[in-house]
Amino acid sequence: MANPVRKYSYYLRSIFELLWGFEDPLSVAKIFLRLSPPGVKTIRLRGAGLVFRFRSAMDVWSLKETFLDRFYERFGTPVQDGWTIVDIGGGIGEFTLFAACKHPTNVVFAFEPYPESFELLEANLELNGVENVKAFEEAVWSENGRLRLDLTPGEPSQFISGAVEGALNDSDQTIVPAITLSDAFAKMNLDHCDLLKLDCEGAEFPILFSAPDGLLVKIERIILEYHDNASDNNHQDLAKYLSERGYQVQITPNYVHSYLGYLFARRPAEV
Repeated sequence: MANPVRKYSYYLRSIFELLWGFEDPLSVAKIFLRLSPPGVKTIRLRGAGLVFRFRSAMDVWSLKETFLDRFYERFGTPVQDGWTIVDIGGGIGEFTLFAACKHPTNVVFAFEPYPESFELLEANLELNGVENVKAFEEAVWSENGRLRLDLTPGEPSQFISGAVEGALNDSDQTIVPAITLSDAFAKMNLDHCDLLKLDCEGAEFPILFSAPDGLLVKIERIILEYHDNASDNNHQDLAKYLSERGYQVQITPNYVHSYLGYLFARRPAEV
């Protein structure tokens, strides 16, 4: 269970971050108070100069966590120049742009299967003149073929993926192309990955559990948000699995939700 003091202090701090971290704080307040009309809007990060097209308060919250809280660096590792990075669950491009814009010598490969999110990802790359990213409109999964995205949560960043068999009603799902991590590396012609980032609502388990050991040795660092509520597995299973394959693993629980948190794995040579 999350610590109540830590939980509410985090929310209080987040209010100030949202109001000061983005330009036009009045518009930001309207978004979270649900006073802003629906539809795609534009927001600009203060200081960084980056502009994002987004559709919901959750998109803005993800931008806050990535750029203002810097969760992936705080609970993982600082992004360095000259890295090859794979972003699975690219969303609207928040981590992709975080890793690419400040480090123009990096090469980032982003995978985002949901068409609406992928469209925003590509728009945000174009808006910010980013050229060191290659984006793919497909899911990464345990096998090649098709994958079902469960749309019932209503928020694109929370869509859970699963096998096509036993699919829901058409209005509650969308079917997307899927590729294994091994075939994704082959498609990208990668022999080495400095950082693999995953935020894919439970798909982190089948993706990594199905990855051959020969592929994992090519990956120096893994940072992911785990989702213990979306799978029969949990982050402890994943930590054990990666530890047995030579990684040092660090777990950071979520401030608010006990079923969420960050897992960072790295090869010992980095220490």
